[in-house]
Amino acid sequence: MKPIPYGKQSITEEDILAVTETLKSDFLTQGPKIQEFEEAFATYVGSRYAVAVANGTAALHLCALALDVKPGDKVITTPITFAASANCIRYCGGEAVFADIDAQTYLLDINQVRNMLQASPIGTYAGIVAVDFAGQPVDMEAFRQLADEYGLWIVEDAAHAPGGFFVDSHGKEQWCGNGNFADLAIFSFHPVKHIAAGEGGMITTNSEALYKKLMTLRTHGITRDAALFQNSTDIAGGASDADEPYPSWYMEMQTLGYNYRITDFQAALGLSQLQRADTNLATRRAIALKYDEAFRDHPHIHSQLNEMQDHPSGHAYHLYVIQADDRLDFYNYLRQHDIIAQVHYIPVHLMPYYQQQGWHPGDLPVAEQYYKRCLSLPMYPSLTEEEQDYVIQTIKRYF
Repeated sequence: MKPIPYGKQSITEEDILAVTETLKSDFLTQGPKIQEFEEAFATYVGSRYAVAVANGTAALHLCALALDVKPGDKVITTPITFAASANCIRYCGGEAVFADIDAQTYLLDINQVRNMLQASPIGTYAGIVAVDFAGQPVDMEAFRQLADEYGLWIVEDAAHAPGGFFVDSHGKEQWCGNGNFADLAIFSFHPVKHIAAGEGGMITTNSEALYKKLMTLRTHGITRDAALFQNSTDIAGGASDADEPYPSWYMEMQTLGYNYRITDFQAALGLSQLQRADTNLATRRAIALKYDEAFRDHPHIHSQLNEMQDHPSGHAYHLYVIQADDRLDFYNYLRQHDIIAQVHYIPVHLMPYYQQQGWHPGDLPVAEQYYKRCLSLPMYPSLTEEEQDYVIQTIKRYF
């Protein structure tokens, strides 16, 4: 048996055909596949707009730029996430302020956030970056109510959760990234994610104003839309004709943007993968259920799902995270048996960079205790029944 990783991509013949057809087309970048992917993805999550970009980190950076994060702005986020969720604020000169996690869900603890806001003057904080960690959706409705009370914007980092949903106070399923509560949401198309495009990311929103800003910021701050031009036709070089007051070659850089574009062949791959997103999500949930049944009431293993029975939601299961005793020995044992588990995540505030910003061990005890015991087991749609049985039996033998 080959080593079993915690996650990996699955590429089908349909995916390969979609990419090769695009490679043979007239466009490798800035072509029609990008808009097609954006429109299909917006439909999938239920948002009005979607903007495809180079990767998930670029998506987060563009969100911070579009929301006008400035030097000194304080933004609250979770320590249990990939560093990019906090770094995007630092890129703009803002300050990432970490709040502790909920011990049961591993998500940003709304009570901790509320306490921070109540203890500070109105205006101290600019926004919140909430993360659907492991695929478990944040209750964005509750966070929206809190954010509105204090005048904050919200970015939903849904990189782990395409297809995930929570149930709102009216009993309605609210899909991650649908824009009904967060101002902006981001997704990632890294190979281990639900939808693999090699690299790539997506931003979703229901705000037309933010959508237009993102479209400009994605491409060097340049626009070719004559309705938005600021210079006179004299500077533009004269008019083409009465119907086109500006020459067809004219463009304007109106703000400092970035080259955060995705390619057409990446979009083609993402679009192909999106076609089977629902099937793959159902497979992830079946794998999670099998793990849960195998480890239910196990004296040495705690899983997130065991704690979520009374909190119905559509968990997207990017990860299946357990809490295990003797984590290092356990991790090494699994590797010796060709099971490549992973740790998600080292708390961001304990990274040397953020300790240089003033954070210290002991600042966020729940997150730090979680980190000491967390381990992500193999979770991906192509995980076979034989492979999962082997993982389960190997774990049981260890304990």
